[in-house]
Amino acid sequence: MRNYSILFVLSLVLFGACGPFSKLEKSTNWEELYNGANKYYQEGEYNKAIILYEKVLPVIKGSEKAEMAEYNYANCHFKTKRYIESAGYFNTFFKTYNRSALAEEALFMHAYSLYLDAPDYNLDQQSSREAVSAIQQFVSKFPASASYERAMDMLKDLESRFEEKAYSEAEMYYRLKEGLFPGDFYRACIINFQNFAKDFPESKRNEELAYRLVEVGYTYAKNSAFDKKEDRLNDALKFATNFYRKYPASGYLAEVKKFEEQTKEEVQAHSKLKKEIADKKAAEEAVVTTNSN
Repeated sequence: MRNYSILFVLSLVLFGACGPFSKLEKSTNWEELYNGANKYYQEGEYNKAIILYEKVLPVIKGSEKAEMAEYNYANCHFKTKRYIESAGYFNTFFKTYNRSALAEEALFMHAYSLYLDAPDYNLDQQSSREAVSAIQQFVSKFPASASYERAMDMLKDLESRFEEKAYSEAEMYYRLKEGLFPGDFYRACIINFQNFAKDFPESKRNEELAYRLVEVGYTYAKNSAFDKKEDRLNDALKFATNFYRKYPASGYLAEVKKFEEQTKEEVQAHSKLKKEIADKKAAEEAVVTTNSN
């Protein structure tokens, strides 16, 4: 029984090897290859279509049949989820046939392929930035396109990934500020919070990060070296002032007020210490002058 099963499987393999596609693949008749590629494309047999298009495209390049074949070839890669390849082929199609009736669709598919290949927000976003550039090119080139709204939705989605990525990085530095080198992470927090507000001015997270900027600014200044403390305390007070201006009805107001008062106390203490040091230095210099006379 087992031997019979093995023979049956082998017969299927041999039959497949002698089947229509195998024979067509070995053909040197470009018309047969072209028609076969189109047939498999229409039937949704995209992997087979790719193999045949790759054989026939170099032969028909420059002919009137090449345009549709190249578009189908690009779309075969898209249909089989080879998005990087399809993005490249659609882009090549657009550059080669920019007057074609399919040019608009090809440029959209170029952008759409890159969009589908873009990773989640927690991964490197280089390919997402490439997708944004491609989408912007499309909407600029075809502002009246039926695909315009879809393209804008894709753009918004990618922007939200950038925002989520930036926020997660800010959160990471905020968590690390209690580590072995807090000064470095406090400074990184301040830079990241400020950059986030610049890059995503409409984000709903700006209020929270503005509050954290006040908190981190105060703690960073409080624990700073004497010669850097005054400037950093003044920065912390500016952070509080900016918060009041931007979020006058915020739920964080009480906390911000607390940090502001603590910062002012630190300013007073620092000014007092600074005066004491200056007075002591002046007294020491006076003694030296007296002794020298």
